[in-house]
Amino acid sequence: MGGPGCGKGTQCKNMATKYGFCHVGLGQLLRQEAQCGSRRGRKIRDIMLQGLLVPTGVILDMISDNMLSCPESRGFLIDGFPRELKQAKEFERIVGRAPNIVIVFDCSMETMVQRALCRGQVERRADDCESAIRQRLETHYTMSEPVLTFYQQKNLLRNILAEEAPENIFAKCCSVIESLQ
Repeated sequence: MGGPGCGKGTQCKNMATKYGFCHVGLGQLLRQEAQCGSRRGRKIRDIMLQGLLVPTGVILDMISDNMLSCPESRGFLIDGFPRELKQAKEFERIVGRAPNIVIVFDCSMETMVQRALCRGQVERRADDCESAIRQRLETHYTMSEPVLTFYQQKNLLRNILAEEAPENIFAKCCSVIESLQ
C-alpha cells in the first residue's frame, strides 16, 4: 500500500521476479480496462480521470480474475489494494483469510507527485497529470487511514521508508519477505 508514485509497482515487480509471486497491479489492470473501450472501461476511465475510486465490486472481480489466472504462483503481491476498508473486509471474506503481510511504502507527498509526473511523461498516462495526482493523493490519505488501522490491529503492517533509491527500497522489501519464510 502507499500513495501514487510511492514505488509500489516497481517494488512488486522486483519481488515477483525474485520470489516467484504473481504481481497483481490494480492500477495497471484498471488502466488496461479503461483503454479497452468497453462500457465498463469507459466508466472506469471517467472515474480515474476525476481521481476518484472505482467501485469495490468491479475491483474485486478484476483482482479475483487475475489471481485465478496464476494458479502456479508461490503467492500474490496485490499492488494498490485495498484502497478502502470495505475492500479489505470483502477481500478477506472472499479469500477466507487475511493477507500474510501488508507492506506500506511511506513517502512524502512531494516525492510522490514528482515521481508520478515523471512516470506520466514516460508512460504517457492520462491519470498522471498533476491535478489528478493530487486528487488521488487526497483520496488515498482519506480512504487508507481506516485500512491501515484495520491491518495494524491484526499486526500485519510493515512500513518501509520509500524516499531512497529503488535498489535500497528493494533490499528493505526483501528483508520483510524473508522474515516470513
